Amino acid sequence: MPTARRLSRVDRRTTHQRHRAWAATVVEVLETPWPWGSGHWSLGPDDCDVTPQLLHPAFHGSVDWHSSVHMQWSAVRLLAEDVEPEVAGRLQRLLDQRLTPEHGAVEAAYLRVRPSFERPYGWAWSAMLAATVRDVDLAATWRRATGAVAEVVAENLLDWLPRLAYPVRHGVHSNTAFALALAHDAFGRLGRDDVVAAISVRARDWFTDERDYPSRWEPSGEDFLSPALCEAELMRRVLPEPEFVPWLADFLPGLGEPGDSLLEVPEVRDPADGKTAHLLGLALSRAWLLRSLSRHLPGERRVHALAAAERQVASVEHEVVAGDLMATHWLVSFALLAEDAEAQAGG
Repeated sequence: MPTARRLSRVDRRTTHQRHRAWAATVVEVLETPWPWGSGHWSLGPDDCDVTPQLLHPAFHGSVDWHSSVHMQWSAVRLLAEDVEPEVAGRLQRLLDQRLTPEHGAVEAAYLRVRPSFERPYGWAWSAMLAATVRDVDLAATWRRATGAVAEVVAENLLDWLPRLAYPVRHGVHSNTAFALALAHDAFGRLGRDDVVAAISVRARDWFTDERDYPSRWEPSGEDFLSPALCEAELMRRVLPEPEFVPWLADFLPGLGEPGDSLLEVPEVRDPADGKTAHLLGLALSRAWLLRSLSRHLPGERRVHALAAAERQVASVEHEVVAGDLMATHWLVSFALLAEDAEAQAGG
């Protein structure tokens, strides 16, 4: 869980208002059944019904499975904050309906039969959900539901990682480093040292010797992740600090320097287009990762990185709650990652 900051009364009021708006958005999008992108791989003629609530009784709404998962993670995160009783009640009622042991068993069975479904992005978020439910000591039924899904994800990860010869570097859902960074955190908190070790081995295999990443080539037109910063974040978690600091200096030697393209706010020309709207999330994920990595940057480079993170968040703050559904159905989660990293970075 995030490290608490000492907030002024004005800061606390602003944060409280922001969390209230985010919580309302979480409930709204999770209760929006359509449009829905199933991603369902039919296994026969009797397996063509993609009705969301039937296939995924826990994780429907919010446009697609992975967004439903991480918006429920957002709900749990917000319940850990000082949200108003009315807001907390809405979040709790929704999660009570979704996160039952019966629903968790259906979701776990689905992932076991279709071991590549939502690999690796949805896997990572489902592990994060399970770890956070346990950390904040919420309903036992929620723990059983999310824990059952996370156990299958652990099995699938352990089976998949040795077979993945190369990491996927796209700035979208298939990005290997992003998912493994979240999974490394989540399974560490869930006590799955075997999964953490497997992730660490593969990360070292793929990334230890990489140098001079061409960050000026980012972003691509549909990115919501920075491949460069995601790789650095994974290695931050895997390497001890005495190894990580020189690795980062070699991998991204210009990080935080004036003119660093990773500090720039992405240009979003059509926030109602689902793919273009990814760039809104890129601003938030850059803010999260710049704040996380800034602790390992020297002097003015740290200052520049933190200032850039502020600009990134400010550029999309309105879209998180008042934008098109193509933005609101998922951005709260990335706004929370950025906020948590701000606390850990010291503001």
